Amino acid sequence: MIRVLVADDHPIVRSGIVALLGAADDIEVVGEAADGQEAVDLALSLDPDLVLMDLRMPRLTGDEATALILRAKPRIRVVVLTTYESDANILAAIEAGASGYLLKAAPQEEILAGIRSVARGEVALAPSIAALLVQRLKTPTVTLSARETEILGLVAQGLSNPSIARKLFLGEATVKTHLLHAFEKLGVNDRTRAVTKAMELGIL
Repeated sequence: MIRVLVADDHPIVRSGIVALLGAADDIEVVGEAADGQEAVDLALSLDPDLVLMDLRMPRLTGDEATALILRAKPRIRVVVLTTYESDANILAAIEAGASGYLLKAAPQEEILAGIRSVARGEVALAPSIAALLVQRLKTPTVTLSARETEILGLVAQGLSNPSIARKLFLGEATVKTHLLHAFEKLGVNDRTRAVTKAMELGIL
């Protein structure tokens, strides 16, 4: 039997989740928390096998509550069940130690399967979340210096190296050096591709 604590600040949503889990033969709901702090308190007192955790809650967010629970009781597993699927939300939850990230809009069987797999010691990610993480790994983070970004922005405006040098009170050789460093970081060989790649990555 998988002993589960459900944490969600919306009473109707929480009762729906509890009903779903209660209908499963191998899952027992041992407690309900209406905010992040209550989730921590109940997890420490009830010692469930797994906490089904919402992200946006009063007092403590889901990722904050997850971190506190796992610091005190590392054996407890946490599965995030939320409506949010932004990169920041996912990474915050995973960095806090969550073993699963499922979406409330998912089919009921997918949610139950995710809980069971995490209880077995596996990781459960909604398909769209897994795709987002894979894409993030495929797209390495590129960081340009403030000066490189400034110069690339002026290139995007159509300015030549001599014009940029005059505008920024720099030598032309210095401008060229900054651009070459930016090209190297962006993995490109010319000004046009540097600008378009910087735009694609949200740098410009």
